[in-house]
Amino acid sequence: MIEAARFWAIVVLVVAGLFFTFVSAVGVIRLPDIYARAHTASQTDTLGAGLALAAVALALGWQQASVYTVLLLFFVFITNPTAAHAIARSAAETGIEPVTADSAADGDTREPSTASTDRNSSDDDGGSDVDGGETA
Repeated sequence: MIEAARFWAIVVLVVAGLFFTFVSAVGVIRLPDIYARAHTASQTDTLGAGLALAAVALALGWQQASVYTVLLLFFVFITNPTAAHAIARSAAETGIEPVTADSAADGDTREPSTASTDRNSSDDDGGSDVDGGETA
């Protein structure tokens, strides 16, 4: 009876961990700006990895390997939010503006670029092509 309950607890933890990891992957692809992506990557990925590692620790029982799994779980809980904070802070210092409800209503859901991507800008050298040769 206890082994069956342990088995189903492991299954539930693994399925929940996979679900949250999948939600994190979809969020990183679908969300409009770096701040929302960093948030979903840190929150749901941490929860997904945490649940999966909890399932591994439960499956291993009271062994030395489960202690390592709990230490790995602690490491994930510390590093994922810290990395997301560093990414968001770097984006803020770079000057990337978050997508707000006003900008989303205007249809502008792209991240603003800090570099000019216009090939016909006024500071173009006007005479060299891609391979460095002169144009006639």
